[in-house]
Amino acid sequence: MTVAQFEACFKQLYLPLAMAALKMVDDLDEARDIVQEAFIKAWQQIDGGHDVRDMKPFMYRLVRNAAIDHLRRAAARGSNVELSIDELSNLTDDSHLHETIDTAERDARLWQAIDRLPSQCREVFLMSKRDGLSIDDIATELDISPKTVKNHLTKALSRLRDHLSPTRSRPFFLPFL
Repeated sequence: MTVAQFEACFKQLYLPLAMAALKMVDDLDEARDIVQEAFIKAWQQIDGGHDVRDMKPFMYRLVRNAAIDHLRRAAARGSNVELSIDELSNLTDDSHLHETIDTAERDARLWQAIDRLPSQCREVFLMSKRDGLSIDDIATELDISPKTVKNHLTKALSRLRDHLSPTRSRPFFLPFL
C-alpha cells in the first residue's frame, strides 16, 4: 500500500471509525485519539510488511480493540466506566463487526449531511432533534418566529432526505428522531 492509498483510506474511514469509537467509549476526545492511534498502528504494520487485504474491517478491528483496551484501563483506574462481561463479549465478537461498520458509516453520512446545512438551518435542526426543544422554545432562544423555525426544519429534513436517500427507494432514517 502506498502512502497516497493510505491517505485516501484515512480520509474515507476516519469519520465512520470515530463514530464507532465514540459509541464504545462515549468520549469524543478519546474516540479521536483511538482512531488516530489505530491508523498509526496500521501504518506501522503495513510498513513492516503486513499484508492487509481489506482495510475497512482491519481498521474497525484495530479501533474496536483499542477501545476495549481503553475501557479496561479506565475500569482498572476506578473510573466511572463499568464494563460487564456481556458488553465486553459483544464488543469482541466479530459477528457484530458488519453491523458496527454499517451503523458507523450511516452515522458519518448523517453528520456530514447535517454539516452541509446552512448554519441557522443546522442550528434549528439540532436544537429540535438533538436537544429536544419545541418550536416555540427554539423561536424564543434564537429570537425568530415559530414559522421561521418550521421553515428551517422543513428545509433541513428535505435536504437531509435528498442527501441521504438519492434514489428514494432506500428508507430515510434519523437515529435520534
